[in-house]
Amino acid sequence: MNVNHEKLMAVLLGPIVSEKATRLSESGNQVAFRVRRDADKDQVRRAVEQMFEVKVARVQILNVRGKSKRFGQRTGVRSNWKKAYVSLAEGSQINIVGDQA
Repeated sequence: MNVNHEKLMAVLLGPIVSEKATRLSESGNQVAFRVRRDADKDQVRRAVEQMFEVKVARVQILNVRGKSKRFGQRTGVRSNWKKAYVSLAEGSQINIVGDQA
């Protein structure tokens, strides 16, 4: 399957910076990304390898269901989205947050 460079660059929407994601990056050598709803594991792996020049060991993808929220008197639902946990190979590292020194 040949996917062009522009499509691969659009797969990753951004990093997820949360307590859980930070803990995983420190201990498990994993990085969490928000990805397109139509992305699959192979596309995420190739996009991360191409963008950050690292070797990816494993990709886990999960669908996150949008929460029900109230907006004044009206109820609504936030959009569903997709999250990818990328396990990096030994010796590879991505520094999303950066060091504040």
